[in-house]
Amino acid sequence: MLQNPLSIRPEEKLALRIKEAVAVSGLSRSTIYKLVSEKKLRAVKVGGRRLILRKDLQALLHSGIQ
Repeated sequence: MLQNPLSIRPEEKLALRIKEAVAVSGLSRSTIYKLVSEKKLRAVKVGGRRLILRKDLQALLHSGIQ
C-alpha cells in the first residue's frame, strides 16, 4: 500500500533532488552536475526539477567514478 507522500522517509525516496543527492553521496554539487553533463550519472527532468534516481546514484558509487 502506498504511503502518504509527506510521510515517506528520505531513504525511501526513489528520486532525489540535486541537494539531496549531494547530502546522501558526500559528493559536491559541482561534481554531481559534472557527472550529469558527462553522462556518467543520469538525471531526469520532471517539470522544472532535475532528479537523480537513487538506484543510478548507488550504482555509480558502487562502481566507482572513472
